[in-house]
Amino acid sequence: MFRKKIECLALATVLAAGLAAGCGDQKSNGELNVTPEITSPGAISAPDVTITEAVTPEATPTAEATPTPEPTKTESKYEVPDITMEAKDVPDTEAFTFVKEMKIGWNLGNTLDASDCTWLDDELKYESAWCGVITTPGLITAVKEAGFNTIRIPVSWHNHVSGEDFAISEVWMARVKEVVDMAINEGLYVILNIHHDVDAAYYYPTAEHLDTSKHYVSSVWKQIAEKFADYDEHLIFETLNEPRMIGSNYEWWIDPNNESCKDAIACINELNQTALDTIRATAGNNPTRYVMVPGYDASPDGALNAGFSLPEDSAENKLIVSVHAYTPYDFALNEGGTNKFDSDNAADVRGITGFMDQLYEHFIKNNIPVVIGEFGARAKSGNVQDRVDFSVAYIAAARARGITCCWWDNNAFIGNGENFGLIDRASSKWKFEEIVTGLMKYAE
Repeated sequence: MFRKKIECLALATVLAAGLAAGCGDQKSNGELNVTPEITSPGAISAPDVTITEAVTPEATPTAEATPTPEPTKTESKYEVPDITMEAKDVPDTEAFTFVKEMKIGWNLGNTLDASDCTWLDDELKYESAWCGVITTPGLITAVKEAGFNTIRIPVSWHNHVSGEDFAISEVWMARVKEVVDMAINEGLYVILNIHHDVDAAYYYPTAEHLDTSKHYVSSVWKQIAEKFADYDEHLIFETLNEPRMIGSNYEWWIDPNNESCKDAIACINELNQTALDTIRATAGNNPTRYVMVPGYDASPDGALNAGFSLPEDSAENKLIVSVHAYTPYDFALNEGGTNKFDSDNAADVRGITGFMDQLYEHFIKNNIPVVIGEFGARAKSGNVQDRVDFSVAYIAAARARGITCCWWDNNAFIGNGENFGLIDRASSKWKFEEIVTGLMKYAE
C-alpha cells in the first residue's frame, strides 16, 4: 500500500478525494514501512487501550469463605460519541441488501499485495515482506469477533507470473486460496482483487499500452475466476485497484480537460469491461457473482467523472462501484495536516458527508451500490480521540447512505509513516479498541 505522497495531493481535487493511502508504493519517508513481529505495545505512538482485568491472588482458605472481589476493568480515557445522521432513502433491491449485509470491512493491507521485493529468495516471503508477519486463522477470527463482516484481501500478482500469458505460480495461488479460505470459513464476505500491478509491462491505462493491459487483465482474471469459480456470493471480485498513470503529473488527480486524463479514463472503462467479460465467461458462480469496479484512482472524483462508465454486464444488478476515500484529507492522510477531528464540529463532518452525498446522488439514487474499499485515519501525535470521532462519523454517514466501508489496516504503528494499524497481527490483539468500537457503533 504505502508510498511517498506526490505534492500535487494538495490540489483541491485531491483534497476532496482523500486519495489512495492503500494503493501506491509501499515506501514511506524513503524507507520500507515494515512492522516487525511486535510483542509489546510500548513502542507505539498512541496509547494501548486494550481492556484488561485485574488479577486477584488466590486467598488462603478460612473457616468462613471470604468473597472474591469482582474483577475490575481499566477505565478508558477515550469517549465513543453519539452522532445524529439523517438516513437517506436507499433502494430496496437485492444488491443493496447484499451491500448492507457486508456491514463493515477490514483490509489485510501490505500483505499479499506486497510487490517488487527483489531481495527475497522465496515468493511466499512476499506475504510478510511489508507487514512483518504471515496471516493466521487466529487473526481472521479476531477480526470477525470484533464485529467486521467483510475482509478485503488485496493481492499483487505480477511478481508471481511467468510466460507470455502470465501464468500464475501454483504456489502463490495456493497461498492466496488458503488465506481466502480462512476468511470464508469465518463466514466473512471477501473482496479479492488485482492490486499493485500497474506497470507498462502488465497493465497501464493508456492507449499506448492498452493491448498489453487487456491481455494481462484477461489472463490473470481468467485464472483467478477459474480457481474460485465454485465459491458462493460471499466472494466478491474487484477488477482493479486504483488504476492510474503512475509517474505522470496526473497520477493522483484528474484534469477533466486534459487529453491524457480523458484517454486514461476511457482505457480504465475498457479494462473494467475486459475483466468483467473474462469473469462472466468462466463457470461456477462467476456468471452472476458481484463484481466491484473503480474509476480513475478509485477516487470519488474518478467515479464521478463524466467519462467514467460502468461496464455492460450480462448479469443483472451485480455491479458495485469501488471507491477509496481518505477524507478529510488533511486529517485522514496528510502527514503535514491537522491531527484534529471533532464529530460535533459541522465543518469536520462535512469533510465526510460532502463526497458521500455526491456518490449518493450519482449512483445510489440510480440503483447502483457503492462500497468504499479503503478508508481510515492515520495515527498522529495525540489524535486517538480524534480518530474515534472520525470513525463514528464516517461509518454513520456511510451507512445512512447505504454504503459499506472497509478500514485500511497495514499493521503499521510506529514511526512517522502512514500508520493505519488497528490490530497487532503478531498477537491478534487490538491496539485501538475504542476506534474499533467507534467503527461498530453505527455499522448495522
